[in-house]
Parts: sequence; structure tokens; C-alpha cells
Amino acid sequence: MLNKEGIRELVYLVRVDDIKPIEGKDRVECAVVGGWTIMVRKGQFKPGDIGIYFEIDSKAPPTEEFAFLAPKKYKIKTQKYGNFYSQGLLMHPNDFGWEVKESQFDNIYYIVDLNGKEHYVDDESRFITKILGVTYSIAEDNKRKSNVDPYQRMVQRLGEKAKRQPYKWLLSKNWGKKFLFRIYGKKSDSRGWPEWVSKTDEERIENMKWILEDKTSIATEKIDGTSTTFTMRRHKNIFGKESFEFIVCSRNVPFIKPDAKCFYDTNVYIEMAEKYNIEAHMKDMLGNHPEWEWVTIQAETFGAGIQKNNYGLDHKEIRIFNFITSDKGRWGTMDMQKFLEVGYGLPIVPIVKINYTLPDTVEELREFVHEDLSMIDGELKEGIVFRKHDGSLSFKCVDPDYLLKYHI
Repeated sequence: MLNKEGIRELVYLVRVDDIKPIEGKDRVECAVVGGWTIMVRKGQFKPGDIGIYFEIDSKAPPTEEFAFLAPKKYKIKTQKYGNFYSQGLLMHPNDFGWEVKESQFDNIYYIVDLNGKEHYVDDESRFITKILGVTYSIAEDNKRKSNVDPYQRMVQRLGEKAKRQPYKWLLSKNWGKKFLFRIYGKKSDSRGWPEWVSKTDEERIENMKWILEDKTSIATEKIDGTSTTFTMRRHKNIFGKESFEFIVCSRNVPFIKPDAKCFYDTNVYIEMAEKYNIEAHMKDMLGNHPEWEWVTIQAETFGAGIQKNNYGLDHKEIRIFNFITSDKGRWGTMDMQKFLEVGYGLPIVPIVKINYTLPDTVEELREFVHEDLSMIDGELKEGIVFRKHDGSLSFKCVDPDYLLKYHI
């Protein structure tokens, strides 16, 4: 689930919506949380109970509370039992010695952790990823998706200054860090994340079932790769002369040097910028549209050496899923296709269906996602991203069978 800053949380408080039997199982049953189905001990939960939900692709710390996960190396993954998919882990607050309490005024249940801090299901306090020390199960994701401390970003901006006095001395003091933060912490330049760009992460349908009421969407294939952002901003000096600032980013990290290091052996993000001539294209876009202050392209880089699924490629490619301009924000998929693919020869994500009527249940949506094979390589596809035609709202539905094949 995404928090208010758009960063994915791996652990959070939930209410159990329903309890159902699992065919052929007597000692366990299914707990329903939003669109998730999780195998739990029989009688462990009842509808309305507060639980602690751990999303798939997460990894618990090797502590006593998680000892039962040791045979699985503390990883929490999708599991299949017959026709039943169990996705994630649901634990009770009591498993951690936390209390479940009820407000005397509004009959709202909440929990109190061992530090006496209160956590409510319906606000930001429900996110407890860091409190429980849970990380992504894949080392690459921890490196690419980690939420960097703002003081660390400030130190990065300072560069060599941080090693010299008086900066070094100020950084050793809490008040000194706060003082420097007022000067350097909030500045955005080519060395920091571009402030006009939103980071990429689609919310899962399991966390927003209500969206199924919003019936018509455009469906595009979700590609299993690494998120790649290209952005360019126009600058004018006091004499009116224009310059263009071009930045290439991974999901969380901006790169300004051609030889900048990243998680991979080579910087695949800069390689894609060069392969598709993105900088020149963006300069042309801004030149043809003087009303635009900046333009951003967000794509998925995939192929050889990126994920377990290389789509049968011995090279790397991109497919664009977001096109954003300063005047109107994120474009709709069809307008994006016309402008980028037809106008500039830049490939966008495969369009599965232009006018898709969303079903009433997550189960039906998953069946649609599983129906056809990938339009990239003709094999099992990772999933589908559904989006309003104007580009304003989107979500993803991932095929559990794909997770079982490639994310175990």
C-alpha cells in the first residue's frame, strides 16, 4: 500500500473483512482483507478484528516473533494451495505483545505498541514497516526503493564540503544539522531528486477495491523491469536566453554523469536515454511548446540482465507508461501514444484494451489479466495497469501465477 508520500509500505494495520473456508483444509481458513486473501489458523481471526498485514515481496527480520518463517528465509511470497492463492501474511497484534484497545468516545479500535505509541487503522499511523524492521525480500528493491533520510540527501548535496570544517562539526550536532538543513536541505538541483517529478509506483487493486465501481478504463500491459524516468526543464536567464536541464533517474535516484553507478553493472538508465535519443527529443518538445516549463517521460526498462524474466531479449528496451507536462499533468494513454509513438517513434506500453469495463470483483479482474499472454514475448505476462482515459487515476493487477513463476 502506498502512503501519503506515494512510497510503498510493506506492513500496516488492517481490518479483517471476512473469513471463508478453504476447500480441503480443516485447520486453516481464508482471511479476506480488501482484495487480499490470506491463509490463517482456524479461529485466529473473526470479521472486524484488527490484524497486521505483511505484503508479498517483503522480508521479516530474524527475530523470535518470525521464527516460523525461518525455513522460508523470512520471505513472504505468494503461495498456491489447489485453486487458492494466499498472498501475504496476517498476524495478530498480540503476537508482538501489543494491546488492542477501544476508544471510549467513538468505538474505534486501535493498538498500542510496546513503546506506548497508538496506531489506528484509518490514518498514517497504521504503517509500521520500519517499526517491525521489515524490508523488501529482494536486495535490489531495498537499494532502488529505499526512502532516503532527508539529512543524507543534504549531505549528498554538500559533497566534499561535508568532510570539511565547519560543516563536519555542524553535522555532528543535531541543532547543526537542522541549521544546515534550512540552507541546503530543501534545495533542489541537478544533484537532488527533481522536485517537479513524482516517483513511480502503482497501487494494487487489492488495496483499492472501491475503484471497481468506476467502470470504464484503458488496459495496458504491466512490464517487469526497472522504473526509468527522463525529465527536462526549461530555464531562462535575466537576458531571456534559454537553457535546458536534462535529468535521468531510476525509481529513487537521479543520475547526472554518464558514468554514474547504479545497482546494475552498467548504468542502464543512461544507456536507455542515449539509445532512444531522449534528450534531443525532449529539447525538441520544449522548443515546439514554449508554454511547457518541463516535460517528463516515465518508462520501464526491461530485457537482458534486468529481472528474472528477460522477455527473450539479449538486449534492453523501454516501454513508456507515463507522459507528463507542466501544463496539464499526466496525459491519457491514447494522447500519449499519438504524441510519443507516432510523433517521435518512442514506444509506449502495449495497449491490451482501449475500453475495458471493470468487473465487480478482484477475482474476475485477475481472470481477465490471466487470459491472454504477453504482447512482448507471447509468454505469461506480469499483469495489467488500468487507467482512466484522461490519465488521472490508475492501478495495477498482477497475475499471481506470474509471481509464483518469477518472484519466488
